Amino acid sequence: MDKRFTIVGIRPAPLPAEPPKSRLRLPPLPAVVLAIIVLGCLCCDFFLPKDPAYLDLYHANTAPNAEFWFGTDTMGRDIFSMIWHGGRLSLLIGFLSTFISTAIAVLFGTAGGIAPGWLDKLLTRVAEVFLSVPSLLLVIFLQAILGHAGVLSLSIAIGVTGWMGIAKVVRTEVRRLRESEFILAARCMGGGFFHNLWVHFLPNIFPSILFMVVMNIRGAIAAESTLSFLGLGLPLEIISWGSMLSLAERGLLSGAWWMVLIPGAFLVITLLCITELGEQLRQTADRQ
Repeated sequence: MDKRFTIVGIRPAPLPAEPPKSRLRLPPLPAVVLAIIVLGCLCCDFFLPKDPAYLDLYHANTAPNAEFWFGTDTMGRDIFSMIWHGGRLSLLIGFLSTFISTAIAVLFGTAGGIAPGWLDKLLTRVAEVFLSVPSLLLVIFLQAILGHAGVLSLSIAIGVTGWMGIAKVVRTEVRRLRESEFILAARCMGGGFFHNLWVHFLPNIFPSILFMVVMNIRGAIAAESTLSFLGLGLPLEIISWGSMLSLAERGLLSGAWWMVLIPGAFLVITLLCITELGEQLRQTADRQ
């Protein structure tokens, strides 16, 4: 045996490194900007310089200056105060309509995922029929049925027409989970539909649909603004970002650029921040 070498035995193989756990990392700038906008809308009563509903006709169509930081609209209302005050209604409509659409999607998708084949096909065709119709037309149709446009009626109209995409994902996840051992054990122990949905299905499917839920908030805010711009949303006396943009035509005709640019910039920045947040959630879900 060559004395230059020494047999020291078999070295144990190194343990495989555990894959790093994916953590939710929010994009810094969009998260900070969105937090400032949301907190500013919620706490605006503490720092608003003027009453957002006060009609100061003497200062109508006033450009931004030291007194009116963002100018005034055609009725003399302070745009700075209106943006922060109206943002609360726009965000409320976004969250409320998303809650409605998510609840419908979870119930519909879970029912289709655990239903027999013929019923699952029927529910899938119903969802495809709703998907084939433009959502804006459905919102206008439901709003016409509900009557006078308000925060609740508009939220219901937007929420009832925005559940189909989430329902398809829920159905796929439920079909993947329905043969799991803990689901079978719950059924054997007498667990009903809503018990299994709340205790077993929902905690497992919610991370998969979180991205779509966030994007639904963005879509609801954009839908409210679009309807108000078309004159089908909230009336002018109810201040929201959409109702402010409904005055865009008058602002453009009168050369009051601040009536269009500033509220539009707030709306676009909010939607972009929500989009970045949703994209980060999607990437985090893909890494898991």
